[in-house]
Amino acid sequence: MVRAAVLPAVGAPLEIIGIELPEPGPGQVRVRLAAAGVCHSDLSLSDGTMRVPVPAVLGHEGAGTVVSVGEGVDRVAPGDRVVLNWAPSCGSCHACGLGEVWLCANALNGSADVYARTADGRDLHPGLNVAAFAEETVVRESCLLPLPDGIPLADAALLGCAVLTGYGAVHHSARVRAGETVAVFGVGGVGLAALQAARIAGAPTIVAVDVSPEKEELARSAGATQYVVASADTAREIRALTGRQGVDVAVECVGRAVAIRTAWESTRRGGRTTVVGIGGKDQQVTFNALELFHWGRTLSGCVYGNSDPAKDLPVLADHVRAGRLDLGALVTERIALEDIPGAFDNMLAGKGGRALVVF
Repeated sequence: MVRAAVLPAVGAPLEIIGIELPEPGPGQVRVRLAAAGVCHSDLSLSDGTMRVPVPAVLGHEGAGTVVSVGEGVDRVAPGDRVVLNWAPSCGSCHACGLGEVWLCANALNGSADVYARTADGRDLHPGLNVAAFAEETVVRESCLLPLPDGIPLADAALLGCAVLTGYGAVHHSARVRAGETVAVFGVGGVGLAALQAARIAGAPTIVAVDVSPEKEELARSAGATQYVVASADTAREIRALTGRQGVDVAVECVGRAVAIRTAWESTRRGGRTTVVGIGGKDQQVTFNALELFHWGRTLSGCVYGNSDPAKDLPVLADHVRAGRLDLGALVTERIALEDIPGAFDNMLAGKGGRALVVF
């Protein structure tokens, strides 16, 4: 019996209960979690913005230690330190064939599995494959990445989503070059990672935008050179900070129509806007044909930072070891399982960076 945060139904409060976790079967691995990050995607799953089979154990950003392995597992062994990969690529679909593993058509197939049961016999699904909001989990071997040496195990949880997404949005999707100016909308976990990534890329001007004035110090510590409190004049303020041109690149980490539109308006003529935030179907963004022609801007979506976790994790580890990337700076509170609902409330209120569940 292990303790876990269970979503009994879409829109229902999380239940912190004991669950029956089986020993790993063929191709499976049991992992003892050291930590799990509370991501906005977990909130989107709980409120129905994104679909998930329920009841489910949520949590997709985690790191821990291998406890036991099932038959046929040969990439990891008991005692290995690992990062959970919630979107493993199958290697055989059309997207994988193109090298776009972040768009793998089969990446989330495991979410429909029954991987555990409650004490009263209810089947449980692993939210986004890995069910990290639990003391231990059982996952497919493909959902694990070996953690490079020299990285604190608890902080390594952030590599599984926030950092891969924020860093990838800057380096893979927007392809920020040294000397380009950048604006990051939303100073949560992913936004803080994007700010650090922009600094690593060599952006001389990095504008952080958020609705909360209290996040300025947090943003500047991550690399922001300017801070703008979101308002109806945000695009105008950003253009004023960049010689009336606008930034070369805007990275939107909010998922709201007004933020996407403002990010687009904040870029220079010919600039690039990358949308990372996950919004609901009700968030409609509109453009007219003439402005699309005139401004010549690029607007693109970004899934999981357009990252290949197996290739990018060693690169991120090098940045961490060299002191260029500070994982701990993304964390504004370290909490217990029971505190996850409160972390959801803080995200809705726009408070803090990343909350990290430490086991």
